[in-house]
Amino acid sequence: MEVSSPIEDAGAMVDAHLLKGCCLEAERSDSVWLRLEGLFLALPEANRRHLRSLIDEIRTSSLILRELADLSQVHQDRVPLVLDPLNTILPCMSRSLRDITTHYENRKLTKVNRWRTMFHEMTNEAGGLQLPQRFVVYNHYLTAIRDLLSRSPNFDLNMMEAFRLQIMNLREARGIPPPPIQAGPLVRYGTIPPADKDPSIHWAEQIFSLPLPSRSPLKGGLPSESFGPHRPWGHLSIPNNSQVLFRRPIDGDKISLIAYSDGRDGSPYLLLRTFYMGGPWFSLRGVHELCIQRENDSIQFKRWSRSENCSKLWATLRFQTWEELTLMYCTFLALKSRNTLTVQLGTKEYALKSEQKLFQACILDDGFKHSLIVYEDRLTGGRRIHVAVWEGELRQCPVWTAFVTHQSASPTWLKRVSRKRVRLADIQLCSKLQGLISCPDQVEHIPTHYAETKDAEANRVSTDNSKGLISSDATPFSSPS
Repeated sequence: MEVSSPIEDAGAMVDAHLLKGCCLEAERSDSVWLRLEGLFLALPEANRRHLRSLIDEIRTSSLILRELADLSQVHQDRVPLVLDPLNTILPCMSRSLRDITTHYENRKLTKVNRWRTMFHEMTNEAGGLQLPQRFVVYNHYLTAIRDLLSRSPNFDLNMMEAFRLQIMNLREARGIPPPPIQAGPLVRYGTIPPADKDPSIHWAEQIFSLPLPSRSPLKGGLPSESFGPHRPWGHLSIPNNSQVLFRRPIDGDKISLIAYSDGRDGSPYLLLRTFYMGGPWFSLRGVHELCIQRENDSIQFKRWSRSENCSKLWATLRFQTWEELTLMYCTFLALKSRNTLTVQLGTKEYALKSEQKLFQACILDDGFKHSLIVYEDRLTGGRRIHVAVWEGELRQCPVWTAFVTHQSASPTWLKRVSRKRVRLADIQLCSKLQGLISCPDQVEHIPTHYAETKDAEANRVSTDNSKGLISSDATPFSSPS
């Protein structure tokens, strides 16, 4: 792992301290819920009431805490707004986690009595607020902090204040003094810019928002790696008003990948977070600076090293399913293809390794010529429909892909309705409106217009002879082209 020396900045010390505290409490949360999982398995069924919900809430706390630390790197200009809320919740949450650990480690009691004592004593000290509900309060407050940090239109200041008061009461009940100093500016409605109500959402924000229609497991085992160079929190130059497109946790959030559009020119960048010596470290590269390729269950990103005058690995990210790997790969291709800073996109990058082409034709989509290809993955047997730009500067740029399930064979899935039209049923497509992508409800029929009659016939024969293209979800990677 390659790291760079940190730049000393006294003004960022409080920010870094509290945000590292998020990572510390995330680690503590992981340790606690794993122990409680073991306790859950050891308890009789009758004594498990409330324990499952407590485990789930603490696990959620861990995820939100790490997400906060990651997003703060992109939204550094808004970090001062969340310092005081973090100073409010972190000591209280830390005490709760340490109290749970103390109860769990009490070897004088049986496991059943450890859980009973933990639940009742910690419920009573909170004025009757049950232990799982305490972490529900924590998670609602953490979510509000995240929404404030990321300028989410879902942010509700009144709701945030209600949860803050509950946490302050918990602090008082546990003998935790109020925060001694104000770590950041107060949050008032008058100081918060109005949320952007414009429905013009970047297409990449929706890529990973829908559940996968199928999950084809990939055989792996090796961990993902970030090779750097890395820098500590606060030492990357990210412009104000940058917009997070998506965040993907890798290997149980040991590594996270954030894609964002630059606040100056809108160019897409990738931000990797890993842990080294107990702290978070970050590596940043523009999409135009990276090359991509698949290796079995992983995606490899490579960068050019000016000092060594050669290509070097930037990251190896491993995926549990073929579907998620494919979505990430196609999303990167679309971002890079449409980036004005991209000099050239290698021909090999367009080919997702370990896939074989079953069928290809030219179709008409919203008046544009697109290529339609049916791929089969050699490692998992999974199949997908892939649509890309047919010609011009964006040739081969992904437009959308649809993963096809094989759970049952449906004779009504595909029907030829004219010389150049084939109708696909039971497909959940995303429609293109005013040059933007939006996701409607599932549609019953999607007509596919082929440029040539022979292509429509070939597709019908191809799919009839296959294992069956039954139902799918389509994921768009761009505006209409």
